[in-house]
Amino acid sequence: MKVATFRFAGERHVGVVDDAGLTIAPFDLTQDEAEQGITALIGRSLPGQRSPIPLDRVTLEAPIPRPRRNIFCVGKNYFDHAHEFAKSGFDSSAANGAVPKEPIIFSKVPETVIADAMPIHIDPAVSAAIDYEAELAVIIGTAGRGITKENALDHVWGYTIVNDVTARDLQGRYSQWLIGKSQDTFCPMGPFAVTRDDLDLATTGIRCFVNGELRQNSNTGLLIFDVPTIIATISAGVTLQPGDVIATGTPAGVGIGFQPPKYLKDGDVVRVEIDGIGALQNAVHEVHP
Repeated sequence: MKVATFRFAGERHVGVVDDAGLTIAPFDLTQDEAEQGITALIGRSLPGQRSPIPLDRVTLEAPIPRPRRNIFCVGKNYFDHAHEFAKSGFDSSAANGAVPKEPIIFSKVPETVIADAMPIHIDPAVSAAIDYEAELAVIIGTAGRGITKENALDHVWGYTIVNDVTARDLQGRYSQWLIGKSQDTFCPMGPFAVTRDDLDLATTGIRCFVNGELRQNSNTGLLIFDVPTIIATISAGVTLQPGDVIATGTPAGVGIGFQPPKYLKDGDVVRVEIDGIGALQNAVHEVHP
């Protein structure tokens, strides 16, 4: 099932997208429930549906417009990206080796989330090294602490797309990555989410284009630490909650992997595609305080 959070006639709704991607049928939710985005669907029987609306008449939002907690993220989780990042000079963990022995977990604050077609803001007074990172994101459906790898996928509701936009110079300046990862608008998400049974984690293609140029082209089967391992690692002492979002890492081809680096600039358009989910596209806009 493919779902989306959207606005229509001045109100937020959550609905099912038809197989052809032409219409969206709103669930019968109260307005308070719909304000939660797809989180309103988690842990309950699916509500009834209203009449479908043409998709081109609605405004798509992020599936979870404002997550309740920070977005959990995994760093250096594809072998090729781990090596390109270690060589970049921005990796504060490179002294421990290019490929991590355990998952590297950091977070992005909820306010970073923006929808498809919304602008990524870059402020040249803050950073001169803005990068893109195409990622599959996991949406937790069932709470749990001490989750085993064998049972981890039972706690997953579904998946969406995230662009883990990063200020590389800030990431390199500080030992912790939160500032470089949590600038305003630095987490485009969506526009669709799919339930867990609709995605094969072993074979799902992931790509990123900048101004039409293919930069990243990989497969989620190439993750160093797979989704069950990531869930087990985070939940060992941290209770995962329904609606939590986990970005699983990015493959090679990010801006710092080029010589010279290909950082984002005003007017660039970034498109992230994940097979079975869809495409997330955002333009880059330079802002000044």
